[in-house]
Amino acid sequence: MNKILIGSNNPAKIEVYRKLLEGFKLQVLTAKDLKIPPPEDSAVTFEETAIDKAKYYYQKSGIPSIVDDGGFEIQALHPEPVFRGRRWVGREMTDDEIIEDIIKRMKNIPKNERSCKHIIVMALATPFGVFTAHGEMSGVVADKPSDKRVPQFPYESIIYLPNYNKYWAELSDEENEYLSHRRVALEKIKDILQELSK
Repeated sequence: MNKILIGSNNPAKIEVYRKLLEGFKLQVLTAKDLKIPPPEDSAVTFEETAIDKAKYYYQKSGIPSIVDDGGFEIQALHPEPVFRGRRWVGREMTDDEIIEDIIKRMKNIPKNERSCKHIIVMALATPFGVFTAHGEMSGVVADKPSDKRVPQFPYESIIYLPNYNKYWAELSDEENEYLSHRRVALEKIKDILQELSK
């Protein structure tokens, strides 16, 4: 069976990818399995970062590697940079600290200016090149966060989805699978994954 490497150390993200890749005849490995340290993050855009990291893991392992990079963009805070990673206050933040900080920043923002989206760019490095795809989850920043937490995915407790009348974190497994921005992005490169499965 051919292999694919998930270039992430985030256990929650790795689990998402394992599920998304179940339909392909690929043995899924992680950077931790192969003891590959994370690369330096020096790129500016999501796409550059995803491509650089996918190339890094492919070069280190010789195995086709899939990576995504992204962030949380809020209309009312534009042109402030999107929230990405966990260090925008100068130190590593917990899920709850990230949630509290964003809710605080949005305290006096009116309802019609609270639109937001979580954006990802997925990159897949293979023997025949690097392929990218985009996905996003759009909604509004709620006045207060959901009581439900999804470890390592704090934005899911903040983004409210009016069409579903619930927070992202409160979607059923079926709803989450259907709306998943990673699923949408992966669908765009499924032909490449099928080729790797042969």
